[in-house]
Amino acid sequence: MASGLSMKGEGGQYNGRITSVILFSCLMAATGGFIFGYDLGISGGVTSMTPFLKEFFPDVYRRMKEHKKISNYCKFDSQLLTLFTSSLYMAGLIASFFASSITRAFGRKMSILAGGAAFLAGSALGGAALNLYMLIFGRVLLGVGLGFANQSVPLYISEMALPQHRGKMNIGFELGVGIGILMANITNYATQKIRGGWGWRISLSMSAVPAAILTVCALVLPETPNNLIQNRKNHQKAKRVLQQVRGTADVEAEFDDLIRASSVSDIINHPFKNIMTRKYRPQLVMAIAIPFFQEVTGINVITFYAPILFRTIGEGESASLLSAVVIRLVSTIFIIISMLTVDRIGRKALFMIGGTQMFLSQIVVGGIMAALLGDHGGLTKLCAYLVLVFICIYVAGFALSWGPLGWLVPSEIYPLEIRSAGQSITVAVGFLLRFIAGQTFLAMLCQFKSGTFFFFAGWLAVMTTFVHFLLPETKNVPIEQMEKVWRDHWFWKKIVGEVDKGSKLQGS
Repeated sequence: MASGLSMKGEGGQYNGRITSVILFSCLMAATGGFIFGYDLGISGGVTSMTPFLKEFFPDVYRRMKEHKKISNYCKFDSQLLTLFTSSLYMAGLIASFFASSITRAFGRKMSILAGGAAFLAGSALGGAALNLYMLIFGRVLLGVGLGFANQSVPLYISEMALPQHRGKMNIGFELGVGIGILMANITNYATQKIRGGWGWRISLSMSAVPAAILTVCALVLPETPNNLIQNRKNHQKAKRVLQQVRGTADVEAEFDDLIRASSVSDIINHPFKNIMTRKYRPQLVMAIAIPFFQEVTGINVITFYAPILFRTIGEGESASLLSAVVIRLVSTIFIIISMLTVDRIGRKALFMIGGTQMFLSQIVVGGIMAALLGDHGGLTKLCAYLVLVFICIYVAGFALSWGPLGWLVPSEIYPLEIRSAGQSITVAVGFLLRFIAGQTFLAMLCQFKSGTFFFFAGWLAVMTTFVHFLLPETKNVPIEQMEKVWRDHWFWKKIVGEVDKGSKLQGS
């Protein structure tokens, strides 16, 4: 069943409709984003809950009670506490490399299914944890699930979506992340009020619900036509799926491009080795730079530790959790705005707007905390609310730009022959940086104090400049024709253009 809106690709070469099949497929696949967001947001909330700290991290709890003797910035500085948060990302980093081979050899569906199964196991173990070992092992299993899901879900969406709507459909993953974090914060706020001190168990185990949905959907979703051609050489089935997904029988132009891309992919036996060659230098740079810059925006430390951050500046446990809910509501609204505008105004414009907004917000928050928050005492209510407002402005800028586009742009720039390898590098770099940030932020906050915010502001200036000069616009470009944007770019054409010229000389 297709909706009435008919589309053609750039230059009129691709036909298709926004069908119920593609909407359902992308919506269900984006459930992986929800789980990622939920697991990002839940840890910061439960680590600010007194019963959870008393049971698993008594040293932190004792330090929090002795607040008059310890700096505001150092109350939560604990390597064990940060290990609970960051173990998720080290596991995801390792799993992402295994996920690349499975995604390439067995398809996107198999990776999504493996991720869903790992999520289910990790949720159960975390909610039933009786000691620190069970708790952290549950986080490791969740990390394995993230490694597989983050590798395969963005690729799945990009390969199923029409070029004209790839942006907004792929941002469905980031919308899932935003809603997941929001639901995690609401869950934490609600369970913190449960008498008996066991509310954190509900918080940790609730990710089993979307994990079950993702697992079931992985069993019934169609495999992408790209993968059916690449791995199974089943051209008839691939064409039938493409016709079903596009809602039209006239898919020859797109199908021919898929066949052509697959024939190039077939001669590549070692995609990780191949992505290191000069021909793919722009994609390799972006595979590393985009997740690196996404992390050094500072967003994940805000996500991990927002409740702790607000307790640092003097808010109570319940108020700090409520502040985190407000932040995520703002984020979700601006992700939707990004989704509605990305295919109209383009990726670069959103990067520039969001980057500038985030830079100014970090400067203001750092300035307030440097001027008014000392090692002891707290901010006035007015100043605490002012910090909350500017953190919301900062999060809104991220939700417009680096949040959704940090997933969208890498998933759409890789040619088929290096697509799984490129996405693996992107996911692995992201997990590595998240692990480092999760493991070091509380210590950094303790040592740098308000300077932490100026540190991230400096990186925001660097990445906004990088995007302006080195990232080409990719809106409305068919995914199998993306190499053209590099050949037309003022800088990258000097690299890939020389490769193309050398290939033509050899051919003649």
